[in-house]
Amino acid sequence: MAKKARMIVDRAFQISQIDDRIYGSFIEHLGRAVYDGIYQPGHPLSNSDGFRTDVIELVKELNVPIVRYPGGNFVSNFFWEDSVGPVDQRPHRLELAWRSLEKNEVGLHEFSKWAKAANSDVMMALNLGTRGIADACNLLEYCNHPGGTKYSDLRISHGQKEPYGFKTWCLGNEMDGPWQLGHKTADEYGRLAEETAKAMKLIDPTIEFVACGSSNRQMPTYAEWEDKVLSHTYDYVDYLSLHTYYGNRSGDSNEFLAKSDDMDYFIREIIATCDYVKAKKRSKKNMYLSFDEWNVWYHSNAADDDITENHPWQVAPPMLEDIYNFEDALLVGLMLIVLLRHSDRVKVACLAQLVNVIAPIMTDANGGGAWKQTIFYPFMHASKYGRGVALMPVVDTPRHDTKEHGDITDVESIAVYNEEKGEVTVFAVNRNLKEDVVLTTDVRSFEGYKLAEHIVLEHEDLKAENSFGNEKVAPKSTDQTTMDDGILTSMLHKASWNVIRLVKE
Repeated sequence: MAKKARMIVDRAFQISQIDDRIYGSFIEHLGRAVYDGIYQPGHPLSNSDGFRTDVIELVKELNVPIVRYPGGNFVSNFFWEDSVGPVDQRPHRLELAWRSLEKNEVGLHEFSKWAKAANSDVMMALNLGTRGIADACNLLEYCNHPGGTKYSDLRISHGQKEPYGFKTWCLGNEMDGPWQLGHKTADEYGRLAEETAKAMKLIDPTIEFVACGSSNRQMPTYAEWEDKVLSHTYDYVDYLSLHTYYGNRSGDSNEFLAKSDDMDYFIREIIATCDYVKAKKRSKKNMYLSFDEWNVWYHSNAADDDITENHPWQVAPPMLEDIYNFEDALLVGLMLIVLLRHSDRVKVACLAQLVNVIAPIMTDANGGGAWKQTIFYPFMHASKYGRGVALMPVVDTPRHDTKEHGDITDVESIAVYNEEKGEVTVFAVNRNLKEDVVLTTDVRSFEGYKLAEHIVLEHEDLKAENSFGNEKVAPKSTDQTTMDDGILTSMLHKASWNVIRLVKE
């Protein structure tokens, strides 16, 4: 007999308008993300610019509004001048973050062109590792100033008359990490970020800044880093970054699906720290969050170590190519629910990454086509149906035990109301691996709405994977939900991702 859960979804229980950029992603010059990923001249599906049109179409299907570029660790030794101008005159460089050879065939102009083709904006990252204020200002002048100056005229001479107009800028990457080139203390980074932001605002007052938060919740300087960095930058930046990745090295799937709770704690703790600095400064300004790296990542690390340590300086070697399974898709769905639950403060988020490198989209390494990983689907559903106002559901759910996280909920859920489109969508994961749950949902506040569909992603094998030409894990429509007098009754099968949609009659 199935367990039972109850939920109320009311249009008055509003969390926030969801910023579309919460469905952002990330492309770094790493592995096959750029070369043999988005860019592959000579491939039968590449356009005249060398970009894979099949990949562009899949990115459009995900409806990614913003892409963080060019890193990541790569950015902390990025010389932007190498990536502009005639391609045949660009230097080749030893890329120190991933110990690869960077030929600079794809640079600022090319990536901006690709992003436009994919209907995305660019979230530009700055090198505050091995470079500093002047270089950041020069890059901004090149990208955003109309003309009549050294670097804007240089852009024009390179064939780009109109400014790129990049609006969101990351002030470095993971500067708290000892692995980062140019790693800094919190005070060193805070001062540099503050002065860089101040200088860049003089060039373009319309841009927004993301300051580096902790690289993960386990960093030894966690929270203290945020306090010190924001104490310097609070008045000059708009967002603080968060990064996290989860894996299942122990093989305990029950514990693995509880890790979205860690993400929730992480966000709550960082909000508290931001508000502490706000109070210290007697500020009226809220600091918003950019969760600009998040995903499952653990399948591929051993092979990557061999490439970087024993076979360095290759061009676009295959690295971080996690092949995701069904339980990974469930956790990605759970993490999306957490992000939407905090949409009042999380305004930007980037699934890391987009193509080939810990990615929802893969290209066949032998020159074949592109294909969808298991994690493609929950992200696609959320991006497609999760735009509007996030509603906080009142949920009464059964629970189950885990070793590390204790007693956790069976059902995790969020609802989104799009008044303009006349749609209400409930996203729900049953993370109980053994028992189905019958979910009864009161949606009577949405009078005049009818059930449109119930989409489910499920598989009897938690370790089932997709591959090129063999998609084992894919969503399907189901009749598992009925509606009567404003009450939905839904069967949430064990270990399932569910999208329940209502539309206005």
